[in-house]
Amino acid sequence: MDKKKEIVLTGMVHKQTLYMAILVAITVGFMAGAMYTSFKLAGDTPMAQQPSAPSDHTDSQEMSAETGSRILKLEQFLKENPDNVDAWTQLGNLFFDTNRFGDAIEAYERSLALKPGDPGVLTDMGVMYRRNKNPQKAIETFDLAIAADPAFETARFNKGVVLMHDMDDMAGGIQAWEALLKVNPMAKSPNGESLTFLVERMKEKL
Repeated sequence: MDKKKEIVLTGMVHKQTLYMAILVAITVGFMAGAMYTSFKLAGDTPMAQQPSAPSDHTDSQEMSAETGSRILKLEQFLKENPDNVDAWTQLGNLFFDTNRFGDAIEAYERSLALKPGDPGVLTDMGVMYRRNKNPQKAIETFDLAIAADPAFETARFNKGVVLMHDMDDMAGGIQAWEALLKVNPMAKSPNGESLTFLVERMKEKL
């Protein structure tokens, strides 16, 4: 399934130009597609909407109807099969894709109750906490994903994003990305830029 991503950063005017220039480039990479399975911090602000051709509008409606149908079928299935961990994860993913943050969190919690410590599910749930305006809980959930799998790069990357953007903790965000670089010194941002290069440029302006 398609994964959604985001990265935004605010800060002092002097620093913002550099940081935004770097992170806008990363955003382009996020919009283009995933380098990893779930580098998925979905954007709070939709991309500028362009006038759509009638066929595009129809396709969008059909996709929405199809997603709604899939959600209903999964919910009905889970009433009879409440211990199916994969179905709970799939339901959470559908809620993720349709911006139903609270519902996604609840579905992911049910999945994790059946299969504790799944780093992918934990990371996705962390994204939902962030988008549900609870960045502290997002960080805690990313930390659980990292504890479950220290090599899980997505959680480390997303932790850095939330620290920088939502918690105004540039130093903490850099530290999170440096921890990622210890796991994978060749790590790159989703647009292909070296994460080492990005970190060094940010540290120069702290």
